Amino acid sequence: MPHSPMSSLTPENASPLPPATEAVLASFVRSASEALREDLLSIVLFGSGAEGRLRPSSDLNLLLVLARFDQARVDAFREPLRLARIAQKAAVGFVLAAELPLFAEAFAVKFDDIQRRHRILFGADLLASLSPSREARIQRLRQVLLNLTLRLRERYASLSLRDEQLVSVVIDLAGPLRSAAATLLDLEGTPAADGREALRQVAARERPGSEGLLEQVTHARRTDSLPPGQAGPLVLQLLGLVSALQARSSKLK
Repeated sequence: MPHSPMSSLTPENASPLPPATEAVLASFVRSASEALREDLLSIVLFGSGAEGRLRPSSDLNLLLVLARFDQARVDAFREPLRLARIAQKAAVGFVLAAELPLFAEAFAVKFDDIQRRHRILFGADLLASLSPSREARIQRLRQVLLNLTLRLRERYASLSLRDEQLVSVVIDLAGPLRSAAATLLDLEGTPAADGREALRQVAARERPGSEGLLEQVTHARRTDSLPPGQAGPLVLQLLGLVSALQARSSKLK
């Protein structure tokens, strides 16, 4: 039986998206279903958009699950895809249904976050039955944290005299750090309600009195700015928090 467009599986704490954004999504879904036809199995909105918490600088993250990647049909979809990128900074991924188990294993931390925060715009929820192995989740968590460590060191060394550029580093770090914290707590057997709460719990344990640290991150995400002189020290504090998560991840079995 065919599924209707714009069916939803929305997180309980989600807020409505702006009408203009919903209009872009509806147009995107119509265009995708018309161009890709029976090759299109599912369209998934994930991340902050699925929660209704888009910021002005946020991407609208979408995953299209296909039966096959047919050149002619994908070519017919190019213009609607381009318009969605312009109108709402849509970041669109294409994955074949046959690739989903590998996708879940290879990108386990990201997949955890997609499962926590997603909304089905079209078709079936093909993600619900997938579960990355514990081994894959641990390995990917360690890789993500190491990558964050290396990136933060390089960004601080390169940009510590340029506060305005370091602010974007803080903004870009927030999402992966929240996802990593949520996966870590889940693997430790103490899952949090969401990524924000997971990061708050981890920070409170590893950096007592860290409320101000997380408030600075939230301020940066909401305003794309920080008071002069705050970005550099904040990046170093976040580097210390990532190192603490690394130490905890090393004890997982």
